[in-house]
Amino acid sequence: MKILIVSDKESKALWDYYTPGMLDEYDLILSCGDLAPQYLSFLATFTKVPVLYVHGNHDDCYVNTPPEGCVCIEDKVFRYKGLRILGLGGSNRYKPGINQYTQAEMRHRIRSLRFRMFRSGGIDILLTHSPAEGLGDAEDIPHQGFAAFVDLMNKYKPKYMIHGHVHANYTRNMKRITAFGETQIVNGYEKYVLEIPDEEIARWEQEVPKRRRHRRRRRKGAADNNPVQSSEP
Repeated sequence: MKILIVSDKESKALWDYYTPGMLDEYDLILSCGDLAPQYLSFLATFTKVPVLYVHGNHDDCYVNTPPEGCVCIEDKVFRYKGLRILGLGGSNRYKPGINQYTQAEMRHRIRSLRFRMFRSGGIDILLTHSPAEGLGDAEDIPHQGFAAFVDLMNKYKPKYMIHGHVHANYTRNMKRITAFGETQIVNGYEKYVLEIPDEEIARWEQEVPKRRRHRRRRRKGAADNNPVQSSEP
């Protein structure tokens, strides 16, 4: 699967200099936020694949002008061709804004999604605007990452975390790819192409029912060890 990631800066190559068929090679488009809604609508118009997005801290305008033809996956586990994608947009709160959160508020958002992640058997991609704390973030308050994202990766072990928010010109040492445990972290600033072998996705998909069967066996074993006693004389 070939995924086009966009974030924070409208790509002139994709917008100003677009040529017919330019998007045909992609199987999915993901937006990490802080992009003009007209830009995402443009991409959705010229592709046949879903354009999924989360909000950036500068996307308050989406309330009145949402990207047309696109799918917001905030606080959802979105399934697509075997992938389970969790969306958590917004940045660290530094001023009033509907897409800004304190560390505690982001932890609460994630706690409220535990059942959805359990039902889906976990997640493969964590799509965010902000980075995780200490993993590609910056020292200033607006660009500090969320500690809750670190905890989420430690617990659910998504294969990828994809974020934006930290621009290439913010630091000399911006890394596109950072490894954290079993998770590859991708900074999707402007545009980036992520390719995931179909065999890998098929393998991830096969692992899900195995985990569920394991849970069912554990519950059955517990029931066998604690049989219900009859109330009959």
